[in-house]
Amino acid sequence: MASDLDFSPPEVPEPTFLENLLRYGLFLGAIFQLICVLAIIVPIPKSYEAEAEPSEPRSAEGTRKSKATGPSTSKRPKKETKKKR
Repeated sequence: MASDLDFSPPEVPEPTFLENLLRYGLFLGAIFQLICVLAIIVPIPKSYEAEAEPSEPRSAEGTRKSKATGPSTSKRPKKETKKKR
């Protein structure tokens, strides 16, 4: 009775190159998604934001002058045409 049972492992074909590529691509995609979710959940340290602000000092007068010296957009009146029927 025990000799009738076959306990040998089933024959599984070797994975092809495309199957391996798909498997590792899915793993990399899952890791990338976890990194993105963690980047949203974990807050950015305040020291990085504090260092970025003083590197670009701006005064109120400087911003006003840059806006005034910018290229002015000339508005042309639209040409009105009647539809010919």
